[in-house]
Amino acid sequence: MWMVMYIFFALLMSIFYLLLIFFLSNHAVMIRNKNTPFECGYDPKDTARMPFSLRFFLLGIVFLIFDVEVSLLFPLVVSLKYQMSLSMLLGGTIFLLILLFGLFHEWNEGSLSWVKW
Repeated sequence: MWMVMYIFFALLMSIFYLLLIFFLSNHAVMIRNKNTPFECGYDPKDTARMPFSLRFFLLGIVFLIFDVEVSLLFPLVVSLKYQMSLSMLLGGTIFLLILLFGLFHEWNEGSLSWVKW
């Protein structure tokens, strides 16, 4: 019996607060910008085919790849603190060399320069 009264009272209080908010709120005319979602500065009612900088996209992908590779390097450094073996040191060195060769390749290809000369 107490549970039914508790649920009824909670429902009654919820309806009371909703009606109180409805009657006390300001019913101003909604502005168009308030009703539209925020889409990172793009107008959602505009065309979906907007031009996008391909160089910016490629630079972002290169940054993401190198960032993930560097984050994979941190567990190796932490594990070298507790146990230093030649195989771990050799594996880490090879990983860093591959990372550096990839960076030099992107640099020579011109992917890292924002403006082409």
